[in-house]
Amino acid sequence: MILLVAAVTAGAQAQDEFTHAPKGVLVKNVTKNTGDRIKLNDVITFDVTQKTEKDSVLFSTYMVGHTAKVQVQQSQNPGDLMDVFPMLAAKDSAYIKVPTDTIFVGHENERPPFLPRGSYILYTLKIRRVQSLNDAMAERNKILDSMRTVESITAAKYIADNKLAVKTTPSGLKYMITQPSVKRKPLTGDTVLVNYTGYTLDGKVFDSSIAANAQKAGLNQPGRNYEPISFDIGTKNIIQGWNEGLLLLNEGGKAKLIIPSNLAYGETGSGDIGPFATLVFDLELVKIKPIKHPAAKPVAKKTAVKKHTTTTKKSS
Repeated sequence: MILLVAAVTAGAQAQDEFTHAPKGVLVKNVTKNTGDRIKLNDVITFDVTQKTEKDSVLFSTYMVGHTAKVQVQQSQNPGDLMDVFPMLAAKDSAYIKVPTDTIFVGHENERPPFLPRGSYILYTLKIRRVQSLNDAMAERNKILDSMRTVESITAAKYIADNKLAVKTTPSGLKYMITQPSVKRKPLTGDTVLVNYTGYTLDGKVFDSSIAANAQKAGLNQPGRNYEPISFDIGTKNIIQGWNEGLLLLNEGGKAKLIIPSNLAYGETGSGDIGPFATLVFDLELVKIKPIKHPAAKPVAKKTAVKKHTTTTKKSS
């Protein structure tokens, strides 16, 4: 009985080392720094490792190779740690226990078997940097401006190195008609069939609807039917550079499009396509399936008003 009481007392003392945060979250500040505490709307950069009580790693910034960055907001779930961050300062380290019973409230069906009732998710957290929202936005904009400049210079070099005689639209799309056609042009809403091959500026093929091009580039596209793709011009499912560029082509025509990132996948990229990536496409507008477009309204003719000039004789 004495041993049992001693064990219970030791467990209570260990639990007392933690500070109680909302919704049963327990926080132990391992290194306490004297700086200002993190505030709502601050942007923090941090490292975190997330484990089960059996020491299985669920996530770690150290494993993905980069820190995490978030803006501190009102907590939506105990697992987002938004109630924990204001308890810490820059350079602080903390050990955090989040009860899984509070995480899965209202959606128990999503609870995985390795997080049973009564268990905790364990976090080790290191705050690397704290910025005000204004400072973080200014820094981000500076970085984005620099990346846009690099993109523009790289695209210009590609055009010069390949001696491409391109035209530029007001949006920044650059294009060159490589096979003219006298057939009709598509209109927004028309269904088009298009063959294409897409390249990055370093010449790497990342996609193609043409079997020979895909095979030559070593693309692994199991189960794909190599044939012209079909879509309606003007849809949001297609990058804006295509929507704009195809309107410049006639049925049966071919073109090379050099599409800046703001008309493609932007500052985030997509899959193997990185952020601020200018893309090059060789396109063939194979066929147009026009829809019934509203008849154009006749332009009202302006009636010319003849001005009459009255001449007044001067009296002698």
